[in-house]
Amino acid sequence: MLVRGLLACALFTPLACESTPPKTALGYTEDAKRAYEEAMERYRAHDWVEAEPLFREVKRKYSYSKYARLAELRLADGDFEQEKYADAIREYKDFIKAHRSDSEDVAYAQERIAEATYAEIPESFLMPATEERDQAAVLDAYKELKSFLSDYPDAKESAHAKELLAQVLMRLVRHELYVAGYYLAKDNYEAAVARIEYALRTYGTGLAGLRSSSQQPSDLEADALLLLGQTYVRLHRWLEARRAFESVIRGDPESPRVAQARRYLDYLRQRGT
Repeated sequence: MLVRGLLACALFTPLACESTPPKTALGYTEDAKRAYEEAMERYRAHDWVEAEPLFREVKRKYSYSKYARLAELRLADGDFEQEKYADAIREYKDFIKAHRSDSEDVAYAQERIAEATYAEIPESFLMPATEERDQAAVLDAYKELKSFLSDYPDAKESAHAKELLAQVLMRLVRHELYVAGYYLAKDNYEAAVARIEYALRTYGTGLAGLRSSSQQPSDLEADALLLLGQTYVRLHRWLEARRAFESVIRGDPESPRVAQARRYLDYLRQRGT
């Protein structure tokens, strides 16, 4: 009987006699998971060269599984970890475009875009120079981080994004103060005032987030206000100078900035202005 059955398989239905069982949804998912985990082993070992083709194979072969989607993110992450930030940003954006309904993964991709944009800021950004350095990279990072926090205020990546935003904000404001100091050295006081006021007006909300209390200015705000007051003094704009210094002294009484502002206020009182 067994021989007869084998002959029947060979003659009439050879496909039905193959030893490999037919594919099922469960088998497909398990195979996808296995392939993804194999790629992840190389990824965790920081073997980017070996991991990349394995993730691409997961995308190609198991495109209808969640592991294809995860492989897309890991490909972008691999470029991010190798500091190929432009490639990573492009891949994260492609992922967002293709998977808008996956809110958690989209939030992750958005935060990584912001982080990659921040990482592209050149280290030489605040080195002394005779003219202003290109602000494009820093401003891009500022916009991306602000956008992410506006869209995903409660995402698990938000805390890290806030830390990066604070750093970007400080770099932007310090740059404006650096430029204002450059104008002061050239006795161009009106230009110095314009740069300081621009910094306070444009980044004021972010600076408020750096405060230890709602009333006290942050150290960076105090630096800006102190420089603004000093510039107003040189312009003989006494009332505006007084207001700037009075804002500074609302800060920590032990701060040298507060002590300096008090000396300026004493000077203005002695002048009767």
